[in-house]
Amino acid sequence: MNGREVMRTSLQALAANKMRTILTMLGIIIGVAAVIATVAIGEGASQQVQSQIQSMGSNMIFIMSGSPNRGGVHMGEEATKTLTAEDAIAIQREVPLIKDVSPGIWDHAQVVYQGNNWFTQVQGVSPGYFAIRNWQIGSGSEFTDKDVNDEANVCDIGHTVATQLFGTDDPVGKVIRIKNLPFVVAGVLQAKGESTFGQDQDDLILAPYTTVQKKLSGISWVNYINASVISDSAIQPAIQQVSALLRLLHKLRPNEPDDFLIRSPQELADAATQSANTMTVLLASIASVSLLVGGIGIMNIMLVSVTERRREIGVRRAVGATRRDIRWQFLSEALVLSLLGGGVGIIAGSIASAALSGLLQWPTQVPIAAVVIAVTFSAGVGIFFGYYPAQKASQLDPIETLRYE
Repeated sequence: MNGREVMRTSLQALAANKMRTILTMLGIIIGVAAVIATVAIGEGASQQVQSQIQSMGSNMIFIMSGSPNRGGVHMGEEATKTLTAEDAIAIQREVPLIKDVSPGIWDHAQVVYQGNNWFTQVQGVSPGYFAIRNWQIGSGSEFTDKDVNDEANVCDIGHTVATQLFGTDDPVGKVIRIKNLPFVVAGVLQAKGESTFGQDQDDLILAPYTTVQKKLSGISWVNYINASVISDSAIQPAIQQVSALLRLLHKLRPNEPDDFLIRSPQELADAATQSANTMTVLLASIASVSLLVGGIGIMNIMLVSVTERRREIGVRRAVGATRRDIRWQFLSEALVLSLLGGGVGIIAGSIASAALSGLLQWPTQVPIAAVVIAVTFSAGVGIFFGYYPAQKASQLDPIETLRYE
């Protein structure tokens, strides 16, 4: 028999016992659906992490005061005030892999506009910060380098601050008070939402770092330096070059530890993605046990089918079917059974992942690779567990099978 004839005969044989066929497929359907849903949730989590990391900035590295060991005691960032605006300027000038640099100072303050007030984070930065963070202005404009040089009382406010202080009114051009100092709102930042760590990225005010440094915080150093690298592949070389430059600027001896820390959000993204992938593989492996159970069900039903169809096998052998034809006939039935179950399982898994996404507000994504693997694994289960019944059917004695009642 050719392939088309074998497929037609297999479907007819399976359709003859519809309920049994459906129940046999159920193990494969549940197994594939569980694997698809699990992988979709894991892939969605990875994509969400990557998206949130990308929203933090473009190829960004973050430099902050480190924790040198002094007398056996590791000093925290508040105790090590070694970073300065001059360090940021030197990094911009001396490290060609760095595209944009911004010194940073963070503070917190009560912000007041007329009868409304809001406690929020105030960050002193340079205009390069907007490019580093990929942060666009929703309305108005960003402050300029001239504002930094003039220590101007201007600021750009986040969407949350704008909502709390102004409601639906346009904040641009209005004057707010930060620690009793008047600041003109130059612009409103586009909303970014929550960060990877669940913090509201829009609950902040950005102002020239010179203004925050001298008028609000009263310090001579900077808390951190943000920088963007020209490409993903240049992040690690840039970190090495910045580290070497800062050690030189801070006059650290070879045996002295760094008095700064350099981190990249990409490191967090890679670690989070690796953790998500590991968990996905683990859960998918557990879910795939259902496929093995389904495979055992296929073998059981096929063995029953061989017993029930002994006379049919004898007739086929009598009219010229070879052992190979009989083997292929029963093997194809097992294969069709598992592939049908796999197809239904893929649909069920996709629907389940979409339902979970809507119910739990958790992003899901069904990768093509998962579908291909599910189909391949289903076919493998059908061939592996269907081979023994098919082989047993092919080895039956035609004379004995014709006598079977």
